[in-house]
Amino acid sequence: MYGDRTGSNEPVTFSEEQEWMESTERQEQAGMTHEPSSGPSVNGILSRVRELQPDLPPKAKQIAELIIAQPESFIHMSITEVAEACGVSEGTTVSFCRRVGVRGFQELKILLARDLIEPVRLIQEDLHRGDDPATVTDHIFAAHAASLHETRRLLSMESLAKAASLLREAQRIEIYGIGSSAPIAQDLSYRLLQLGLAAGAVVDSHVQAVSAGMTGPTVTTVTVSHSGSTVETVLATRLAREAGARTIGITRLGKSPLAAHCDVLLYTVANETRYRPEAMSSRVAQLAIIDTLVSCCALTDTERSVDRLQHAARILSEKRF
Repeated sequence: MYGDRTGSNEPVTFSEEQEWMESTERQEQAGMTHEPSSGPSVNGILSRVRELQPDLPPKAKQIAELIIAQPESFIHMSITEVAEACGVSEGTTVSFCRRVGVRGFQELKILLARDLIEPVRLIQEDLHRGDDPATVTDHIFAAHAASLHETRRLLSMESLAKAASLLREAQRIEIYGIGSSAPIAQDLSYRLLQLGLAAGAVVDSHVQAVSAGMTGPTVTTVTVSHSGSTVETVLATRLAREAGARTIGITRLGKSPLAAHCDVLLYTVANETRYRPEAMSSRVAQLAIIDTLVSCCALTDTERSVDRLQHAARILSEKRF
């Protein structure tokens, strides 16, 4: 199957395939792999490839770059043509498919073709010097809409249900966020508090570490981090898990330090450009995730949730003229 590529005298080596397999085994042990199925988790394959690209080995990254740059052409290519175009072996191409969560090359092309006929696509254009307000407005709003659309496609219903269950079962909930993620953590805390859940946002790095280390099996933590590699929140999540807490992460798709310490992961997609390196679209997607998560929590006990929300509304009414 993995003989010499057509038109190439370069012998095929299995070093990279072996590296992929060993990497996959390590991730499976850490609970970090994506299920290679045709279920909801593989919707939005173009977004998935785009998000995973930075973490891929060099040869696999070449395949990802080809898909991102020429998705229409890719769906008409054979596996040998892809291998030749990227200067890799067919085995590496097969391994790439598994890495992005699909069972094989043909399924990858089918899912990619499905993406290309969708009316909403990720906005690839950047802003340019001299763009008028109307152009800027169109690009920003389109980027937010695309982030929400792609985040919805990547959102696992199984993970969402499990996260809601962990929040409902917890005696105490701690929510971690630093920098631009701190307001998202505080908003989630406030929303859960209105449902009568014992939730609190911890946004100071020192307090996070101490508080996380003093959690336990009755505590559920939620970490909000778009990059998934912020030292402070990764440390807090690790300490909480080591203390026995159940951990939920809201982060971008892809391998990250945070993912290794989370029981449940809820992925977001954001469109960041050179003029918006910390795009608001990541926070828009995070807000949509927490709104959905809170609603799922409320629906697990509708009567109590309505009672708590009405009680909160009565309290707040005293603060308005």
